[in-house]
Parts: sequence; C-alpha cells; structure tokens
Amino acid sequence: MKKILVTGGLGFIGSHTVVELQNSGFKVIIIDDLSNSKIEVLDNITEITGVKPEFYKLDLKIKSNVLDFFKNKKIDGVIHFAAFKAVGESVQNPLDYYENNIGSLVYLLQGMRDNNIDNLIFSSSCTVYGQSDELPITENAPIKTAESPYGNTKQIGEEIIKESCKAYAMNAIALRYFNPIGAHPSIKIGELPLGIPQNLIPYVTQTAAGIRKELSIFGNDYETPDGTAIRDYIHVVDLAKAHIAALNRLLEKKNTKSFNFFNIGTGIGTSVLEIIKTFEKCTGVNLNYKFVAKREGDVTSAFASTKNANEQLNWKAEKSLEEALLSAWKWQQKSNNV
Repeated sequence: MKKILVTGGLGFIGSHTVVELQNSGFKVIIIDDLSNSKIEVLDNITEITGVKPEFYKLDLKIKSNVLDFFKNKKIDGVIHFAAFKAVGESVQNPLDYYENNIGSLVYLLQGMRDNNIDNLIFSSSCTVYGQSDELPITENAPIKTAESPYGNTKQIGEEIIKESCKAYAMNAIALRYFNPIGAHPSIKIGELPLGIPQNLIPYVTQTAAGIRKELSIFGNDYETPDGTAIRDYIHVVDLAKAHIAALNRLLEKKNTKSFNFFNIGTGIGTSVLEIIKTFEKCTGVNLNYKFVAKREGDVTSAFASTKNANEQLNWKAEKSLEEALLSAWKWQQKSNNV
C-alpha cells in the first residue's frame, strides 16, 4: 500500500482529496496546523471512508519540525495543500503570505530531498496566469506579473519546485486550480472557513442562511456581459479526483518532464450574477446582495482549457454547477442547523 503525505489535509480541498486517496487504496498521513481547519474533520473523513488517517499537528513554517517529521518515514509521495489562499487578504498581509506559502514549501522540499522522496503534487492556481489575453486559458498562456501576493507565491512556488526537480531528481506536477466549490455528497465534509469568508460560495451560503446580512459583489463594471467577474467553478470532488490521476501519473513514471503542470477546471465561465441566479433556482432561496467597489488583485475573467488534463491525466470534471451549489447549501444547512 503506497503511503502519501497530505499537507493541509484537513482543509477544504485537502480533506476531499484524503477521502479519494483512501477510497483508492492509498495509506494517508495528514499534516495540518489547524489554522484554517478543525480537528473534527479527521473524524468525518474516518466516517466516510472507514479508515482513520495518521495525523500530525505541525506548523510547516518551523524548519526543525518539518525536517524532524521526515526522519525515518517511508513516504511514496507528497500532496502539498498547506498555504494561505485569499487574494484580498494577501494584498493586506503580503509578508504573512510569503512566510507561510514560500517558507513552508522550501522546508518541505528539503525534507523530501534529504529522505529520497521524489514525487510531489503541488496545489497551484490559475492566478499564476494573471489576466490572460485569451480565453479559455491554456497551459501555454504566458505567466504574467502576478495581480496579488497570493498569485505571486504560486508563481514563485512553481519556480522553486521546477528548479528542485532539476537539481535533485524529483518529479512533480502542479495542478492549477480554477475555483473549487461544493461539498462531499455525504455532507460530512465541505468548505467551512473560519471567520469572514474570502471566497464567493461560502459567502453566498452564509447569506442564504441569514448569517450574513447581504452578499457584497465586488464590481459590476467589468467588461463582461453582465458586468460581474467570470470564473470557472469546479466541484471539489472532481478536483480531488484530479489529484489521484496526477499522483498515479507520477507513481507509474509517466510524467514526460520532471516538472509538469495542468489546468484543472470545467472549461465553463460563470459570472457572479449567474452564480446567484443559479443558486436561487436550485435551492429556492432568494439572496440579498449589493454591489461594492472592485477588490485589488481580482482579474476580469478566467476559465480553463482542460484539454491537456483530459487527455494526459485521463481526467474530466463530471459534476454540474447545480450539483456543486446544492451540495454547498446542504453543507451550510448542516453546519449551522439551518
């Protein structure tokens, strides 16, 4: 049984990926510092899969902790999620983002290098493209100057991994996510940000549940059909399955280069207003919302070309936007006993 380390494994995407890993027959070790997750998620993963993952509460920003963790452990691959991930917050607190997202990655790679662990899946983002000149965005799109410190940490992270692969005979795949949403069909795990949500869908569901008075839409004068920003929203379970496909590619030595990268999305662009209308239609709940000023760091439109992932990873997004929004709403209702 192959043993996979998942950093940030109790977070939103991490927890869903742990479930898919265990359901696919992998043994999972989770590292999480619980800064943006809850320990109860570990029990919920266990309920879904029937297997309790090995868990370590550990801060990856502390180098000695990371290097000590790796000693005498046999690990076949690492999936690295642990990072701060909000565009707006990164503009306000750039140094926190560089310390957490870059420092922890360097220490993780040093631990892998020193213990001959050579397979890495990196949680990257479509933010590496900035505002792309062409849509849908392909992997050949130029990497532009980042629109935010968060986006810059993903660009720098990919460069660090690429150079490490070249120097230390590692193999890595960066998955450039578009916008993950939704919850597991069991409604035992989902997106539950601590504090004020930084992403659209939790803000939508919290507004629908009456936790938030109204939803703020950042900008209505973008150059899009309805004036609101367009994104590619992918069900988190589909995204989790992409990690299994990428991991198998590495373990089966099918990576054509030591460092490769794939867009992971649906290929469909949906505006903020379209999200609201679709949510209202599939849940029957009306939302209060208002338009406010644009956020610094947000791009106008971004949706993926998924051709490479479809063909080379043999992976494709299967779940609909309606399915994703309905699962997110059920998760919110369960979380708050609505």
